[in-house]
Amino acid sequence: MNKLRKKRCQDLLLLLISLCLGILIWLLVVGADQMDMTFTVPIEILNLPKDLVIYNQPQKEVSVTLRGPRSIMQEMRSRSLSLPVDMAGAEPDTVVLNADSIDLPLPGGISVVRFQPASITLSIDQMAQKYIPVAPATEGRVAPGYTLQEITLNPDKILVSGPQSLLERQQMLKTYLINLDGMTHSATVPVYLDLSPELLNLIGETTVAAKIIIKEKFIEKIIHSIPVRVRNAPGPVTLKPDVVSVFASIPESLLADPQSLPLLFSATVSVGSGELPRSVPVEVVAATVSGHEQTVIKSHTPQEVTVLPSDGRPEPEENKAEKKKK
Repeated sequence: MNKLRKKRCQDLLLLLISLCLGILIWLLVVGADQMDMTFTVPIEILNLPKDLVIYNQPQKEVSVTLRGPRSIMQEMRSRSLSLPVDMAGAEPDTVVLNADSIDLPLPGGISVVRFQPASITLSIDQMAQKYIPVAPATEGRVAPGYTLQEITLNPDKILVSGPQSLLERQQMLKTYLINLDGMTHSATVPVYLDLSPELLNLIGETTVAAKIIIKEKFIEKIIHSIPVRVRNAPGPVTLKPDVVSVFASIPESLLADPQSLPLLFSATVSVGSGELPRSVPVEVVAATVSGHEQTVIKSHTPQEVTVLPSDGRPEPEENKAEKKKK
């Protein structure tokens, strides 16, 4: 009986030794088959309250090095990993999440060796809305003889939704530079807003329509010796004086050629029938020059001229009497 019991104890001991050796061998084999592999894992923000916003540029993904059996690690290549960050109950604040506090869902036998970066910083703020005015930014000058009257933008303000602290700092948005160099005519052009990275992230690339109003500069000047032409005369007549002076507001660029200035105006008198000599009003009009704004006549001197017979002498009294009889 004792021999039988002793034999059973020996068999049990051998069985335990064999089991331990088997486990040891399995651990050695499996341990020798361990491998490290690095994955790029996107960060998934969950349960962020609707009235809050993350306003910094947080890390959108992390680099994670995992260790595990080769067979499982090979399978991990085909899996979609994500790093969930639960923001339920968050309040406006700056939150630093350390890698060891983030639970990355992994299959059994897989361990995390390293996170890069080792922490994630999230700046959380209250969500707000604000209309921010837009101002044009310009460079260069319009052509000589012209002036920039105004630039209007459509829209002239932008509704921005974002972190309250950021919007409170934004008093004005500006466009990229609008080049005015050498402009002579009004125009409407699209122009992008010159946004900071924070605002660009909120509203994206945004354009406005810039209406540029260009006007000619006007100079007030007196132009002398403008000849007066005769209309509707029954015969040859003489005018006294036969020229007038015009005081006008003239586009500055037209003043470059003084010789052509008298050609800008047309002075005429309508004689018609009647005794001579007599005074006739002078009518002065300004010519329309293509590509330029209209010259504005202020006054002219003299207002009237005397119409005489062509020899310049008053008509004899007998001729006047003869005309009356007829």
